[in-house]
Amino acid sequence: MSDYQLITDTATLQSFVEHLRTADFVTVDTEFMRESTYYPELCLIQLAGNGRAAAVDPKADIDLAPLLDLLIDEDVLKVMHAAGQDVEIVYHLTGKTPWPLFDTQIAAMALGMGEQLGYAGLVQQMLGIALDKGARFTDWARRPLDKRQLDYAIADVTHLADLFPKMLSELKRLGRGAWLDADMTRLTDPETYANDPEKAWSRVKFQGRNPEALGRLKALAAWREREAQNKDLPRGRIIKDETLADLAGHPPTEQAGLARVRGLSRTWADNDIGARLMDALERAKPMAKSEMPEKPRGRPRLGADSSLIADLLKLLLKVRSKEADVAAKLIGRAQDLEQLAAGERDDIPLLEGWRYEVFGRDALALVEGRLSFAVKDGKMVMTEI
Repeated sequence: MSDYQLITDTATLQSFVEHLRTADFVTVDTEFMRESTYYPELCLIQLAGNGRAAAVDPKADIDLAPLLDLLIDEDVLKVMHAAGQDVEIVYHLTGKTPWPLFDTQIAAMALGMGEQLGYAGLVQQMLGIALDKGARFTDWARRPLDKRQLDYAIADVTHLADLFPKMLSELKRLGRGAWLDADMTRLTDPETYANDPEKAWSRVKFQGRNPEALGRLKALAAWREREAQNKDLPRGRIIKDETLADLAGHPPTEQAGLARVRGLSRTWADNDIGARLMDALERAKPMAKSEMPEKPRGRPRLGADSSLIADLLKLLLKVRSKEADVAAKLIGRAQDLEQLAAGERDDIPLLEGWRYEVFGRDALALVEGRLSFAVKDGKMVMTEI
């Protein structure tokens, strides 16, 4: 699929989308800029399917509606690599996430190809092709785009069209197709991408559970989110998280006090944005009991014996992940192992579904004294007691 077209008008886009609707799957990638904006600035959309590929220029005089309808059509399987930011863009433009979705980076972990394998590495491993990544950090917003940029961008979907059938076949052969269901569902959960100002406070690290301080944090975070959205600026350009948390915990009594807040310009002491910040503080109410965050579960405090058990579990995870030829990170996190070692059993993913079959059952047996380690002929051997 070496040939492709650059689409800059609605009629050509409509025709190409109709062609893609007859494909078994559609590969998708985007190029965007977001260093200086709140919302990602979409600069290019690449698609391939049924032997054809195209790059769609959203900065041209073009109506993207036919394409967006395709991306959220539940009868069309979308294939992406490391899809999080692409999913965010689709959600921002449509209010919906692309489903069904197959993420080749997650699939690569299930196939034992490493954790968070990059696209170039995946193409190299499975197709034996070395990609030119020289245009990776180009300015995608500048026009016109040159041939090298377009060749680079289109390669992100043309090789996906060859990768997906191979990966799907291997997953089926190994009986691991269902392994990805929960991860794909989590990846496309709209709640992940909905930037509701009233929930923005939950993303800010804050020490303490004082209702008054948390109420101020909620009010300030909502104010910052709206300021960032209205100005289309990164929220950190308005005010950084640590400064926001400091203001919530130690609020000034008057606007002039903003001049003494680390992380704020002295001009906030008498300008309009400083006035709006103070207004948000003044209108803040103590956080309702029903909204109070749960005490963070975090990592349990392990005694000496539990720490040793956690170390054994990490060793067991390495052994089982190697035997199953699957990335250890896809099976379980260090925090999961520590919770298991500390005697916890509830809400631990590795004790559910395929993770339990691959690792969780043996992990429980080890913790409960029903599994032992030994070394025989230079190899690790595990024996049920």
